[in-house]
Amino acid sequence: MSIELPPRRAATPQRRSARIPVPDAPAAVRLAAVLLQVGAVAVVLAVVPYPIFQLDRYTFPKELVLGVAALGATLLCLSSARRLTVFMVDTLLAGFLLVSAASTLFATNGWLAFRALGVSLAGAALFWCARTVARAGRGEALLVGLAGGVVLGAVTGLAQAYGLVNPDLASLTRAPGGTFGNRNFMAHLVTIGLPVLLYATVEARTRPRFALGAVGVALCAGALVLSRSRAAWVGAGACGAFLAVEGLWLGGLWEDERLRRRVVRLATVTLTGLVLALLLPNRLNWRSDSPYLESLTGLANYKEGSGRGRLIQYGNTLEMAARHPLLGVGPGNWPVHYPLYKSAGDPSFDADDIIPTNPWPSSDWMAMASERGLVALLLLTLVGASIALGAWARVRRGPGRAPALSDLAIVATVLAVGVVGAFDAVLLLPLPTLFTWTILGALASSARPLRVVPLTRRSRRGALAAVALVGLVFLGRSTAQTVAMGVFDGRERAAMERAAAIDPGSFRIRMLLALAWARAGRCDRAIPHASAARALFPNYPAPARLLRACGVRNRR
Repeated sequence: MSIELPPRRAATPQRRSARIPVPDAPAAVRLAAVLLQVGAVAVVLAVVPYPIFQLDRYTFPKELVLGVAALGATLLCLSSARRLTVFMVDTLLAGFLLVSAASTLFATNGWLAFRALGVSLAGAALFWCARTVARAGRGEALLVGLAGGVVLGAVTGLAQAYGLVNPDLASLTRAPGGTFGNRNFMAHLVTIGLPVLLYATVEARTRPRFALGAVGVALCAGALVLSRSRAAWVGAGACGAFLAVEGLWLGGLWEDERLRRRVVRLATVTLTGLVLALLLPNRLNWRSDSPYLESLTGLANYKEGSGRGRLIQYGNTLEMAARHPLLGVGPGNWPVHYPLYKSAGDPSFDADDIIPTNPWPSSDWMAMASERGLVALLLLTLVGASIALGAWARVRRGPGRAPALSDLAIVATVLAVGVVGAFDAVLLLPLPTLFTWTILGALASSARPLRVVPLTRRSRRGALAAVALVGLVFLGRSTAQTVAMGVFDGRERAAMERAAAIDPGSFRIRMLLALAWARAGRCDRAIPHASAARALFPNYPAPARLLRACGVRNRR
């Protein structure tokens, strides 16, 4: 779906350029582009210093930024719209959202389902807004801003690796995660954003911009190798191989003298960044004497370690999907049901921990199949396939014609998301959701539309009101989650009670509060919170243990 804007007078170019002049974008769309650029920076930096909340202190603020960026950009783009142009990919994406919404209605834990649905809705809104911004002639500026956000994310990881980041903001157990809280998440963003960073660098209009982009690529390469994220390494390798084969070799781009010089320089700077990252002393305390070689040689190791753990988890998750094939167990509800499917010695489950599982499975595609059903997984796959195959067809179209770098970047981005998402959570999380969908929207070329829907003033006002209402509801939830973390104080039960009132869907707050009352000998105050925690996660052992200690038997 593309939001069509009223016709504007073409801007007169101020200097000689080979680029075709584009219409001057309306003020609202220019502001939407700026908002998306600011969002790309803010979502990278968003974190709160509350270590007790582990990954939540990174995820919740980033969800809030995602919601603000999506809602603000959508309202701005709609405010000056005259008609909606619907493409095939839009119907597939809308179908995925509808199935996800239906799955949400039947979820055991509605709080988690609501959060997960909000992330998906925000991603779709960003895709449509970014495409509108690009069609209005602001796509290049938006892509440069997104590329800058990717480099900033890599810099936060490097800063932690070399001891230059506040330890209150960076998790020490998953270094170098920077402001992501996890080295894998930092590496995922670098891999997903690498194609658009390369595109913006190679297409830079001036030498200083190219030099700046080349430095950014070198920083990303250094952060990527230091992360030891095997999923990101595989994804980056797949992207690099595709760009080299389809662009430089089969596409004939290597024959372009200017582009060839830039590619050689870029490769030299990147290699320098990799070497420096490996040679410069850092503060990463790896247990292995050869950590990077160990990660490289263990890429395909499925017999032990995390590889074996993933295979066990995937098998159990597929069983969950087979039991709930139509709508799944509900968005975000994989951890609620996983204890029912765990196997003996399953490394994905720790019965001694208050929260015995991760918040999500180690694969987007396993999550979609088990949480939203096989239909939702198929629709999302078709969304990615339609975007990638359409761009790939344009790359291959026309003998002797060099492919557009933007089309190559589209396919490489979808490839990166697909590969990384096969081994880790990507589209389940707010930060990669913002970058993935905005990049694809800003790059995507329009195919033949299926339908053009005119927007009257009345219908536009109705659409603005509906978007504002839905967006504010999701923003209210994200705000409550973040505020509750700030209110929570483990040394003061009154503060913990206030936090539970602000965010009643937080299993962590409920359990910590129940344990605090139980230790104080007040089971009468502990039981309501333990019961609420058990209702949120009925298959977790910790609430049942606490209730039994307080004399409550077989109570849900």
